[in-house]
Amino acid sequence: MQKGTEGNQEEIFSKVLRAGRRTYFFDVRETKASDYYLTITESKKFTEDDGSYHYKKHKIYLYKEDFNNFKEILEEMTSYIVHERGEEVISERHQKDFNKENDSQIVSSESNGFTDFNFEDI
Repeated sequence: MQKGTEGNQEEIFSKVLRAGRRTYFFDVRETKASDYYLTITESKKFTEDDGSYHYKKHKIYLYKEDFNNFKEILEEMTSYIVHERGEEVISERHQKDFNKENDSQIVSSESNGFTDFNFEDI
């Protein structure tokens, strides 16, 4: 358990999920009114040609009144994906003969200022 502050929001409890270039942070925080909510942060590492790197972060704020609906839809969507495509990962990046040079094309197409949030790594 970790206690700290980010702005005025107390961080009460945290978990981290590392998934390749992505890291997901699940943080329980406290509002000014002493209620709890969840933040889910996706942090993705991008490496430049010169070896330097930067991270892009995207955050979801999830409040208690939305927990049940969020959980139901997440379960429905993940079950649908597993039912339709199975649990095996079907992705070029996960193939043994994947060429990393092609990976840079994917990264550059994602840097257009918009990010699609997907749950394929969960």
